[in-house]
Formats: sequence, C-alpha cells, structure tokens
Amino acid sequence: MKKTAFLLLAVVMFSCNNKPKPETDIDLASLTDTLEVADTHNAQNSLDVKGAYKGTLPTASGEGMEITIVLEDSTYTKDVTYVGKNNKPYSSKGKYAWDKTGRIVTLSGEDKPNQYFVEENALRQLDIDGNRIVGEMGDDYVLRK
Repeated sequence: MKKTAFLLLAVVMFSCNNKPKPETDIDLASLTDTLEVADTHNAQNSLDVKGAYKGTLPTASGEGMEITIVLEDSTYTKDVTYVGKNNKPYSSKGKYAWDKTGRIVTLSGEDKPNQYFVEENALRQLDIDGNRIVGEMGDDYVLRK
C-alpha cells in the first residue's frame, strides 16, 4: 500500500511540472540584432560648455595668437592677441549656434575658421571647411577651460 501511494504521489507531482513552454518565448539574440538604441547624448546636452577657453593657436607667420573665447548661454566674446607683435588686442562679440549634431559651435560674425568642436573642457578649432585639423600640429588648435 505504501508503494502504491508513493507511486501515485510521484505521478501527480511530475504531471504538474510538465507544462509546455509558452509560445511567446523571445530569442534575445535576434532581438538585439534588430534593436537600435538612440543615443541622444552630445556636447550640447551633456557638457557644461559655459566658461572661458584659452590657448595659443599657431599662425602662418609669427609666434601664434593668444585667444580667449568666453561662451555664455548663446553668446560669446572673443579676444585675440598676436604674440610677439605690437598689435592691439582684437575683441569681438556675437552669438554662437550649435550644428545639428550638437557637437560643433559656430561663432557668427567671425571670419573663417569660426567653428569649434566641443570637447570635455576644451574647444578644438576646425579648419576653414569645418573639418578637424589633423597631422603633426592637430593638437595645437585646442583652447582649454
């Protein structure tokens, strides 16, 4: 009798745990292949760009030019002094605008090059066509906070 009761109990327990898998199982490998995550982070919405950026940028002739750019909410001031020359410092003011990627600011009212790639605590001057300056002197075109 004990064997029959035990056998009956075992059959009941196994039959309860033998449920079919639901048909809504998700194949995670195929899901991650088709899932695109929109990365909305950029310099415009992720970095604190307000502040003063300073540095000495190379020039075609001379020892370079000391530049200070102060960015506020949507305005800038720019001071330029040519190193080793007796020229007066040049100052300008205006508005700046972000590009559609939120990574580059353009200083309105300035002669080209007037675009800067915004980095963490730095502005990297872009060339006259808005491209990053590469090569041996590429890192010489950075203004730091």
